Amino acid sequence: MSTPAPGSVMRGAVDLSSLRNRPAAPAAPAAPPADGAAPAGALPLVFDVTDATFGEVLELSRTVPVVIDLWAEWCGPCKQLSPVLEKVVTELAGRLVLAKVDVDANPQLAQGFRAQSIPMVLALVAGQPVPLFTGAVPEQQVRDVFAQLLQLAAQHGVTGTVPVEGAAADAPAEEPPLPPLHAEAFAAIEEGDYARAIAAYEKALAENPRDADARAGLGQVRLLDRVQGADLQAARAAAAAEPTGVDAQFVVADLDVVGGHVDDAFGRLLDLFAALPSDERAPVRERLLELFGIVGDDDARVIRARARLASLLF
Repeated sequence: MSTPAPGSVMRGAVDLSSLRNRPAAPAAPAAPPADGAAPAGALPLVFDVTDATFGEVLELSRTVPVVIDLWAEWCGPCKQLSPVLEKVVTELAGRLVLAKVDVDANPQLAQGFRAQSIPMVLALVAGQPVPLFTGAVPEQQVRDVFAQLLQLAAQHGVTGTVPVEGAAADAPAEEPPLPPLHAEAFAAIEEGDYARAIAAYEKALAENPRDADARAGLGQVRLLDRVQGADLQAARAAAAAEPTGVDAQFVVADLDVVGGHVDDAFGRLLDLFAALPSDERAPVRERLLELFGIVGDDDARVIRARARLASLLF
């Protein structure tokens, strides 16, 4: 996920209810205190979290956004991604912290996060899960996603920082203000007014067609608008009854992306594309390209789907 405003598209894809109410256990030595307050020394920006200490990390996320890195010792891509996450978090100087979860040692957390594949990266903001991306992604994509995560956290009042050793106490980093039209779109999304958010992003693109953030935001909010009020079971039944019905397949694909089932969404639309006559394929191709932009061009799932689309075209 390089482009979605974190959580706005996939919020709710992770259910932490089984973990949230577990009685708190004593924190591991490396973990910050639950209220995010600084002890005599600086707090670690990167620490391990376990099934037993997760409740305290949830509380910490009400003060500062917590990035969760689900990894395992046997996972090669994890070993590529983890140093990148640690580097970017460290450079952000306390505006984010990184909690590392060994899925083999912490099966309850792995189950709670629905970790079907690793590495898997998500965040906690005010106790709520925010899926970010899966797989080893480039450093620049990590930076972009974390920047959007900080914007989302600010929208929810989570603007605390963790003191960093050697950092000037009187010079906290400040998030640059959003451009006016972007700020208007964010406010509209928080209010559930997707039509106003779409209009704001469209105006931003009219003023600057190269505004990548506005283009990404427009795709996300259009997706949210399309799935608003949709019933997944009814949508799946309609799609099963009409395998080549474009509109019916679009609804399920949109819901799958929102729910984090990106490969399922792409596979459904690519199968539909292959089944349709050539003169009826254009809307499916356009929807695929829009969803590619939402998930992110560097995402491995997008790269695979693009390759299959190209093979179907040529």
